Amino acid sequence: MADEANNERILAAVAARALQFVAPGNTVGLGTGRAASAFVRALANAAGLASTVRCVATSEATAGLARLLGLRLVTLAEVDVIDVTVDGADEVAPNLDLIKGYGGALVREKVVAAASRQLVIVATADKLVPQLGTRGKLPVEVVPFATPFCQRRLRQMLGQEPILRLDGEVAFTSDGDNHILDCAVGPIDRPHDLELAIRGIPGV
Repeated sequence: MADEANNERILAAVAARALQFVAPGNTVGLGTGRAASAFVRALANAAGLASTVRCVATSEATAGLARLLGLRLVTLAEVDVIDVTVDGADEVAPNLDLIKGYGGALVREKVVAAASRQLVIVATADKLVPQLGTRGKLPVEVVPFATPFCQRRLRQMLGQEPILRLDGEVAFTSDGDNHILDCAVGPIDRPHDLELAIRGIPGV
C-alpha cells in the first residue's frame, strides 16, 4: 500500500513537469490512463493556465475527468491543430519507441498524437524497458467485423493466439466501438517492421 502511494506521488510529480510544455492559450491533447489522468489533474490545478487552454480528450474516461475538474473540452472538428498532447505509455524503449494501448484507447490516442505539433510522454521508471515487448503484451485495435480474420492473420504472423480482450463476459469495446486483441510477444527485434506488417492487415 505504501509503495502504491509512493508510486502515485512520483507519477503526479512527473505529470506536473509536463506542464512546462503547455503555454497559455494552447490546445492540449489529453491521453488516456493513469499517467494521462495525473497530467489532467496537474493541468486543472495550474493557476493562470487551466482557464486559458482548450483540451481534446482521447477517451470518454479522460473527457469525464477533465469536465469534472473544469477544463474546457473541444472536439477535433473544432481545431486545426493541437499544440501539444500529453499521454502515457505502456513501454518506452531507449530510442523512445513506444507500446501503447493497455488502456484501450489506442486508435484515438494515435489520431490525437498525429494531429499534434508535439507529443509529450509521461512515464515512470517501471515503464522503461531495454527492448519493446519486454512486458510481453502488444495490444492491437481492430474493427469488430474483422476480429476473427485479424486473429488468424496475427496468429500466423506472431506464432501465438491473440486474446480478445474482455469486459466481464463480453468483448471489450473501445470508445470507437472497436475490439482489442492482446498479442503475446517477447522482445521485438524490428518493431518498425512489425508495426508496418500489423497495420497492413485489413481491419486493423
